[in-house]
Amino acid sequence: MMDYSRTESQNMFPEALLHTFQKYPTPFYYYDLAVLRETLQRIKTESGKHGFYVHYALKANANEEVLASVREFGLGADCVSGNEVKRAVECGFASEQIVFAGVGKNDAEINYALGKNISCFNCESLQELEVINGLAATAGKTAQIALRINPNVNANTHKYITTGLEENKFGINLWELEEVVGRLKELKNLYLTGLHFHIGSQITDLSSFKSLCLRVNEIQGWFVSRKIKIENVNVGGGLGVDYHAPDTNRFPDFAAYFDLFKEFLELRPGQQVHFELGRAVVAQCGSLISKVLYIKKGVKTNFVILDAGMTELIRPALYQSYHKIENVSREDLTAKVPLPAPCKYDVVGPICESSDCFGKAVTLPETFRGDLIAIRSAGAYGEVMASEYNLRDKVKAVYSK
Repeated sequence: MMDYSRTESQNMFPEALLHTFQKYPTPFYYYDLAVLRETLQRIKTESGKHGFYVHYALKANANEEVLASVREFGLGADCVSGNEVKRAVECGFASEQIVFAGVGKNDAEINYALGKNISCFNCESLQELEVINGLAATAGKTAQIALRINPNVNANTHKYITTGLEENKFGINLWELEEVVGRLKELKNLYLTGLHFHIGSQITDLSSFKSLCLRVNEIQGWFVSRKIKIENVNVGGGLGVDYHAPDTNRFPDFAAYFDLFKEFLELRPGQQVHFELGRAVVAQCGSLISKVLYIKKGVKTNFVILDAGMTELIRPALYQSYHKIENVSREDLTAKVPLPAPCKYDVVGPICESSDCFGKAVTLPETFRGDLIAIRSAGAYGEVMASEYNLRDKVKAVYSK
């Protein structure tokens, strides 16, 4: 691994690192593990003030080097597939640290998780409860479960990453609770340990989390009135990051985030609070590094054509999401020669889809074939969502300490 020390105020890509980049075939994912560790330390400090327990959502990034740092700081693993459970086990997460969520767990995945004695299944429907109960009975086990409840709270985020409304596929609806709880009494191989909530992703308005707390309080009251003991309250994740200023605003305000739950969540004696942070943990430690293949002049715009595409970072095509784009080759020359005049480009990839576009009318220094381009804040939902569409090769990762 490379070791380049820097302060937070310095550019993300010091000159020595850029020279190292030139040794690697592009595109590749670059992970600054020092940024990741500082993020994890902040999470550990701020959540620890209130005795909160944090799981890391592997769906954001399942890179083994990233997971090694996450495990080092004591976070648990939040998994949404059998292979994520397997990756967590292989990367050294203890069984009691692993929870298994997801709206469509298949029998093989459930059996694998049962065999590993994971901490909890977050269950999303009555039929899923019945299936897990039957498989647990066959295995001679009792499965610990939490009910994922759809709180019908608006996360005020992109419609594709909203998960807590009744129109979404996730969770048990409030009007189903009576039937579900009644049926649970008959499912002898299940043990109800908690309630699980998750309202969406990339949430930057903390008032959405306040609304969640108030709804959780109401739902907790429903269970208390029926003398049903709940040991754990899992409030999910969804805390967003600043994609526009990844250097000056590198870390979310974890203190305000955890303090809000401390203030507004009404807990019963002995209850634990769990979180499932993903994007907020890893987004800012990662960038997608690509090389300019061609500059193409168009009628209304000029194009920068990269060797990275939506196969390496699908978020802009899928969600119309913003990522800061930098020509790091030109910026590296700042101290030596004046920067070329800024130009506007559509920054696109090589994939045979019109949606393969990272940004339109992006202001960059005049850009040339062979320049290195960094697409920032790609540590979350970059590598983990990569595909081999167009028979593309899966690209490698490069790390700095």
